[in-house]
Amino acid sequence: MTFDSRHRSHVSVFEGWMTLLDLAEESIDIASSYWTLRGSDVPQVKDPSSWQGEKIFEKLVRAGKERGIKIRIAQDQPSEYQPDIDTQELHDMGVAQVRSLNFNKLIGAGILHTKMWLVDNKHFYIGSGNLDWRSLTQVKELGAVVYNCTCLAQDLAKIFEVYWYLGRPTAQIPDRWPVEFETAYNLTMPLTLSFNETTSTTFLASSPPQLCPTGRSTDIDAIIHIIQSAKRFIYIAVMDYFPTYLYTYPRRFWPVIDNELRRATLEKGVDVRLMASWWNHSRPDLPKYLLSLQVLTGALRANVETKLFEVPSTDAQRKIPYARVNHNKYMVTDNAAYIGTSNWSGDYFVSTGGIGFIVNQTDSSWNTTSPNGQPIREQLQAIFERDWTSAYAHPIDKYLPALSVRS
Repeated sequence: MTFDSRHRSHVSVFEGWMTLLDLAEESIDIASSYWTLRGSDVPQVKDPSSWQGEKIFEKLVRAGKERGIKIRIAQDQPSEYQPDIDTQELHDMGVAQVRSLNFNKLIGAGILHTKMWLVDNKHFYIGSGNLDWRSLTQVKELGAVVYNCTCLAQDLAKIFEVYWYLGRPTAQIPDRWPVEFETAYNLTMPLTLSFNETTSTTFLASSPPQLCPTGRSTDIDAIIHIIQSAKRFIYIAVMDYFPTYLYTYPRRFWPVIDNELRRATLEKGVDVRLMASWWNHSRPDLPKYLLSLQVLTGALRANVETKLFEVPSTDAQRKIPYARVNHNKYMVTDNAAYIGTSNWSGDYFVSTGGIGFIVNQTDSSWNTTSPNGQPIREQLQAIFERDWTSAYAHPIDKYLPALSVRS
C-alpha cells in the first residue's frame, strides 16, 4: 500500500516486536488468540512475505535458549482449525511455558482475542496484530509500543496474570479475584504521566467483565466514556462494526455503542466518522448499519460520515487465506486516544478476552523539535485522516445493493 509521501511514516509492527525482543533481559509475556508465525503453518500458500514472522519465531527461540529469557504464552484453546503448532514447538523445545484458556468452559462462550507483549514489566505492545506472519506483511494493523513505563507495564502484568491464572487445567473464575489482581487505575482514577513529553492520563481496560478484578474498568465502559467525553469529533477505525452480536444464533440486537454515537452527534453536534473494513469475509449487512448512522446527518445537530476501507490485492495475494484487510481497532477524539484488540460487536465485550489502552491528552501543544515525537492522540488522528482521505477508503454507496420500496 502506498500513501502520500507527505504523511509521517511509523515504526512497523515487525520493527516494534523485534525491538521488544532486543530489549528483553529477563522476561517476555505474550497473549494472543492464536499463533502461526511461519509460512509452513499455511501449507496451501508459499508466500515469501512470511519471512518476517519466521524471523520473530527464530528470535523468540534464541531469546529462550541462548539468552535465558523466561517466556510465557497465554493463548486461546487450540483447535483443529487453529492447532497452534508454533507454541507447541516452543513448549517442546523448552523455550516457553504455554497455557491455553477455554472460554467455553470458563464463561460459556467466546475466545481470548487479546494481542499483547510485555517485556521485563517495563515495555509493552497492545494492538490489533496477532502472532501471525500475515499480521506483519499481509494485513493492515495498528498498535502502540510503550518503552520504559514500569508503572503502566506492571498494571498490564496484572491483566496477563489473570490469563495465566485461568490457563490452569482446573481453573474457574473466582467469586472475587485475589487482591494481587486488583488495580488502582481506571476511567475514574487514571494514571498521570508523560508520553512523548506530553502530560497524559492513562489506564488499561479489559473484557469481558468476568475477567476484571476490583478496580479494572471494562473495555466497553472505557469506550462509552470516551464517546461521551468528546466535544468536537469522534473518529473510529475498526474491522467490524455491528450493533448486534455476531456469533450467537439467531443474531441479537446490541446497540450499546451505536446509541452513544447517535446521542453524541444528535444532542451535542459531535462530528462522527466511522471507517469499517471490507474484504472477502465481510458480512453483507455491514454497509446497512453504517448507512443507518450516516442518514442521521442533518437531523438536529447530527453530522455522521461512514466509509469502508479496502486493502488492494494482487492475484497472488488473493490466494493467501485471511489476509488483505484493514484489521485496526481504534478510536480518536479531540481529547483521547483508544487502541484496542476487539472488533466492535456485542460478543467482543460480553464474552471475549480483550484489552483497551486509553490515553487522554487534552493539551495539544507540543514541541515540534522534540526528539521524542508527536503526542499519541495527534499521531492517531493523523493516521485516521491519512486513511480516510486515501484511495483505499470508499463511500458505502459502492457496497449497498439497490434499495427497493415496497408498498
